Amino acid sequence: MAVKTKGERRARRHRRVRKKVVGTPERPRLNVFRSLKHIYAQIIDDTAGKTLVAASSCEEAFKETGKSGSNVDGAVVVGNLIARRSLEKNIKSVVFDRGGYRYRGRVKALAEGARQGGLEF
Repeated sequence: MAVKTKGERRARRHRRVRKKVVGTPERPRLNVFRSLKHIYAQIIDDTAGKTLVAASSCEEAFKETGKSGSNVDGAVVVGNLIARRSLEKNIKSVVFDRGGYRYRGRVKALAEGARQGGLEF
């Protein structure tokens, strides 16, 4: 049995979660990806295979806040950004896809920021 890298283990967990979490036009999927420096969020309609809304810590709107994408405070801001943009497109309810990550730290902060912004999980 070969030793798996951290990324391979996360991808395997993500595939396992994706068997159960599916985004529909009525209730799209809020996907999270985090790197060492940034955090990204997308709202995806899986039936059409389209990204409806996206936000990340790489954008100008985020950089104006002066936060870092590598900590919890930055993740809350990205959660608020994705919630604001989704409400502009009349998306109020989503299913949360944690992307194979544990629900703690930056992933949990992004989810709480999205809930504060008005999204329902």
